[in-house]
Amino acid sequence: MRRVSTAVLVALAGLFLLVGSAAAHGDEHESDGHDPGTVDVVEVNGLLDPVLTEMMAETLRGVDPATMVAVVFQIDSNGAVVDDDALSALADLVVSSPVPVSFWIGPAGAEVTGRAAQLVALGDDIGISPGSAIGNLGELSLSTSRFGTPFGLPSDSDLVGSMVGYDDAVGRGLARSAPVLLEHLVGLDGFEVLVDDSGDKPMVEPVTRTRFRQLSITDQVFHTVASPPVAYLLLLVGMGLLVFEFFTAGVGIAGVIGAASLLLASYGLAVLPGRAWAVGVLVFAMIGYAIDIQAGVPRAWTVIGTVSLVVGSVFLFDGTQVGWIALATGVVGTALGLAGGMPTMVRTRFSTPTIGREWIIGEAGTAVDDLSPNGTVEVRGAVWKARTNRATPIQPGEPIRVVAVEGLWLEVEPEVGAARDHRERAVRS
Repeated sequence: MRRVSTAVLVALAGLFLLVGSAAAHGDEHESDGHDPGTVDVVEVNGLLDPVLTEMMAETLRGVDPATMVAVVFQIDSNGAVVDDDALSALADLVVSSPVPVSFWIGPAGAEVTGRAAQLVALGDDIGISPGSAIGNLGELSLSTSRFGTPFGLPSDSDLVGSMVGYDDAVGRGLARSAPVLLEHLVGLDGFEVLVDDSGDKPMVEPVTRTRFRQLSITDQVFHTVASPPVAYLLLLVGMGLLVFEFFTAGVGIAGVIGAASLLLASYGLAVLPGRAWAVGVLVFAMIGYAIDIQAGVPRAWTVIGTVSLVVGSVFLFDGTQVGWIALATGVVGTALGLAGGMPTMVRTRFSTPTIGREWIIGEAGTAVDDLSPNGTVEVRGAVWKARTNRATPIQPGEPIRVVAVEGLWLEVEPEVGAARDHRERAVRS
């Protein structure tokens, strides 16, 4: 995570205090018949996905030039995952806004690259904080005939493939110096402040109202899911929990969480530039692990599954990186959980003294759910996975009898007719 200096934190805290005091001064100005106006500040953090672009567009569509001074987007984004039409529609709103649209690249450590940087270049005003950077424009997505080239630079500018930091951005006139948000706001045309020089040091108090806008909780969830590391980890967690649930009796909390994780991951993969074949490779990896989990010991399929896991993870997204931390967490966590933990869990769960012992054959029990032919049964107070080779399904609650044991599965038949069959087999043997 990026570190924010103590000075920046203090300055940000002071901003909220000053905004509070500004309300009182604003009331005084309004009582004199003068409205100091309002500035909307919208935080744009992460890839420009449908949720973020819609919030930005909604803000620009709701601009009231009679009361608003400007719209400020506080931005830290490494690109966009919406299509070119959606980005162009947002760009149209930026350039046609009846009030100035300003971008602040901050706080310290923020980066704006790719198509997000192309959008920022259209702003009426751009500020940047120390430690931040802009560039890596990449291939142009916005029509140069409609919007011109970013920052008016030639198509072969060094910004196409590289970034510039705070000093270079200010020196080259790409952005103005704005170490903190308050200083950026003060630099806006029409933003009114009061200077109190009654103390040892002059104090700047904003008079223009500042209104902060952010995503709703639901939108924030979907925006978070649409980030590559989160979508990737949710995909692995969901598939891993469903594999776990497959080797346990019934449907439990692991299955519910796994299904929910897969649904969220599916949304993220639909928004992000994912590769379908890489998703298929990850599914194949889970099948490989499941084969050796069934066997009870890691073997060749575990190796195949691990190799497939690495390949699918590395190539999951096209043009967007998962990040080494998330990648290592996903690969190592999945491999340890499915190759190491799951076989042990299955052996502990199912490998009781009854497995492989003759006396369990012939034991009576009850069907827990519908056996047609696979399901679960209860024998001596324990729940087991079971199957019946009879043509007629066994209904829940009906009595059954164990006729054979195969691996982790019990072969059962209805108690009526099965006991005699078992005794006859026992006599013949």
